[in-house]
Amino acid sequence: MARLFHVPLSPFCRKVRLSLAEKKIEVELVEEKYWEQDADFMRRNPAGKVPVLRIDGIMMAESAAICEYVEETRPDPALMPKDPVARQEVRRLVGWFDDKFHHEVTSKLLYERVNKKVMGQGYPDSGNVKAGARAIKYHLDYMTWLLDHRRWLAGDVMTLADFAAAAHMSALDYISDVDWNRSEVVRDWYAKIKSRPAFRSILADQVPGFPPPRHYNDLDF
Repeated sequence: MARLFHVPLSPFCRKVRLSLAEKKIEVELVEEKYWEQDADFMRRNPAGKVPVLRIDGIMMAESAAICEYVEETRPDPALMPKDPVARQEVRRLVGWFDDKFHHEVTSKLLYERVNKKVMGQGYPDSGNVKAGARAIKYHLDYMTWLLDHRRWLAGDVMTLADFAAAAHMSALDYISDVDWNRSEVVRDWYAKIKSRPAFRSILADQVPGFPPPRHYNDLDF
């Protein structure tokens, strides 16, 4: 069985978990306090980050590289289109959420509200929280524009781009930082994707000291 060293609310870990679950790959989840830089974990990934996946006798790190490996070795069901132009759009949007959205929103909200407390790094920076709350509105509007023109974020079929976005949105939804009333089309997209069997373990996550809102695991919001 594959083994994933992860943190429950990490969007990068969640993206990998969703990819594995969608492809029905059994995985043992091992929660890793990566910030403690345990010697065993540092040997698994000298960068000191999660996710780290052991699969096929190989230890691998970096969520993008992991998802590419899983896609190449387990291509069914496909999370990347065959057309090169379509693949480029999926990669662009994965980069958008894992870079721009992460920097402007996730790191300002989730990391300030949750990670700092869990890691014993003090209290949230109110300036960062306010900046994240402003920025997420722009990103929700951009997602709305995409979904007004497409069935899914990158095109007519669900792809890794949707999982990358849903990984971030679900982590923020856990702490009630998504205004689902801002965009009906984004709300419908999220309801559709969180209804997939691949989402079940994510909706069951519980972080001590941070209970999720009632709607978090409600498939009908």
